[in-house]
Amino acid sequence: MNRDQICVIVLAAGMGTRMKSDLPKVLHRVAGRAMLDLVLDEVKRLKPARCAVVLGPDMDEVAQHATAHAVQPKIAIQKERLGTAHAVRAAEKAIGKFDGTVLILYGDTPLVKAETLKRVVAALKKKSKPALSWLTFAPEDPGAYGQFVLRADGTVERIVEAKDLTPDIDPSGQCWGGVMAGDGKSFWQLLAKVGRNNKQREYYLTELVALAYARGLDSALVEGSVEEAQGVNSRFDLAVVEQEMQHRLRMAALAGGVTMIDPTTVFLSWDTKLGRDIHIEPNVFFGAGVTVADHVTIKANSHIDGADIGPGCIIGPFARLRPGAKLVRDVHVGNFVEVKNAVLETGVKANHLTYLGDARVGSGTNVGAGTITCNYDGYGKYHTEIGANVFIGSDVALVAPVKVGDGAVIGAGSVVTKDVAADALAVTRAEQKEIKGWAKRRRDSQAAKKKKK
Repeated sequence: MNRDQICVIVLAAGMGTRMKSDLPKVLHRVAGRAMLDLVLDEVKRLKPARCAVVLGPDMDEVAQHATAHAVQPKIAIQKERLGTAHAVRAAEKAIGKFDGTVLILYGDTPLVKAETLKRVVAALKKKSKPALSWLTFAPEDPGAYGQFVLRADGTVERIVEAKDLTPDIDPSGQCWGGVMAGDGKSFWQLLAKVGRNNKQREYYLTELVALAYARGLDSALVEGSVEEAQGVNSRFDLAVVEQEMQHRLRMAALAGGVTMIDPTTVFLSWDTKLGRDIHIEPNVFFGAGVTVADHVTIKANSHIDGADIGPGCIIGPFARLRPGAKLVRDVHVGNFVEVKNAVLETGVKANHLTYLGDARVGSGTNVGAGTITCNYDGYGKYHTEIGANVFIGSDVALVAPVKVGDGAVIGAGSVVTKDVAADALAVTRAEQKEIKGWAKRRRDSQAAKKKKK
């Protein structure tokens, strides 16, 4: 075994009862991604030799979700929820014999960064050769947390829970941030000594500090941020974490060449890909799977989800791009236009009140206000093929499956149910009739009736 290798154990057996949800806690989403996935994303960056996720019984949904992640963790079951040290013991069999570095973190701390995890691991290589390293944070009010107690020489002696603090104890103000690492040569031996002589009758990882100290083994403290230590135990916590994640994503976008008039009103997904010289107005929402190329303008109150936006496009205001929307280049999608599973090629304009679904629209085509591709008949979805340089008048219904050839013109108000040849005019509205003087006679008649009353 290479002792420089890392084994990661993610603790995710918590019930999350305060979430008041049918969805397991670690599957609640932050920036559109399950918290457990966000944690495993950072774990993957460490390139661990082994990884395990500890779950409780009857957490099959979480197990299936976890094993689908690229890091491919093994699943360990904690049959009884008897504390954090007990949970790590449950992973020992799944991990197998391992004397490299053991890194432990929680599945409900989605803000932790791989760089911070690496610092916790690296702390074990200090000259003092500590047996354990702990991520710490310094909250404004440490009273609700367990705190590390240090000796005069800086040696870490133990962790004392808030309820156990007495006047003779001088806590450091540093609290455990939910991440710790141990040298595999001593870690498993120390873990086996953890007891449950406490009010909760549970096995706590934090007891390792005192056990190590009693054996003359050091613990290293690695200071981190309050944000990274933020766990999620309630919907309020989830909102706090979401706010911080959005701040990170916005700052990264701004640093990458995106202009936002009001960044606090723009909501990004964990995988939103933004190019340079993009201009985003207020109240824009990005769902998962969105890519935006350079020199795009996204106007206010637009909702974009699963779309690929090419260079030079103008979106909105009040536009909706749904999954499968692909805008090739210099496309204009205006107010109250919805695009779903459709390709709009270079220079297409659909500026108002239009639905384009399950379609391809050729380059240079102009789609008039009120145009709809009627893609669903209650049983199946059908495709509409519109050629290049087509002019579609206002209030047109294209009943799929249907094809419109290059250069064709569709008259306003038409319902198109048959293919239209290239360069043809298609009109289906009734012939206009005019009755001379009818409007004046009607006004005179109505005025007479009103006068009699």
